[in-house]
Amino acid sequence: MAVKLSIATRNLFPTPVAAVDTPDAPARNAELRRLILERQRTTEGMAASNAGGWHSGRDLLEWGGPRAAEVIDMARAVANHMTCDRTGKAVQPAWVITAWANVNGPGDSNFCHYHPGSFWSGTYYVDDGGCVDDSALGGAFEMLDPRGSAPAMLAPTLAFAGLGGLSAGTTETIMPRPGLLFLFPSWLHHQVRAYRGQQARISIAFNLRI
Repeated sequence: MAVKLSIATRNLFPTPVAAVDTPDAPARNAELRRLILERQRTTEGMAASNAGGWHSGRDLLEWGGPRAAEVIDMARAVANHMTCDRTGKAVQPAWVITAWANVNGPGDSNFCHYHPGSFWSGTYYVDDGGCVDDSALGGAFEMLDPRGSAPAMLAPTLAFAGLGGLSAGTTETIMPRPGLLFLFPSWLHHQVRAYRGQQARISIAFNLRI
């Protein structure tokens, strides 16, 4: 005889990642694209997690104008929505925010890394370089399970039933699309897969610390 069980399942220790399709993206992105590509032409950039491509200095808010400020204001609003104190009460920390621009061309990627010293990090896409229409172009933003490979080691064909369980021990990806803003914990290891298109894949990255 089948036994009826009452099963209560909790997804413990979640890793929150927020994704927002922002309003007024075409106009904002046209201006940001112009500013970022002009900055790329006139400054050398820096080496950080980028494997090829161009990484601006972390001073975007000094030269990005009102449109860059819009992106950061939205990032701040998302961070406030996702942050609370240890009793669950909503808080609005006085975030200190730094931001920079990235331009990836054919073959460019970003090494696996994280952002020490920050609480939230995030990305905003100015131009996806055609990735949204052709997934073969690569360029996906990839996040690694913070538990490492442990959940997949013993039985790699099995997964956890429930929300977020299918990628246990592996990775999750976000495909870039213009106007998408997303936020993730700064300790989460992440990387950008090689972009195979012929255009410019342009993004803005930012850190929020207290």
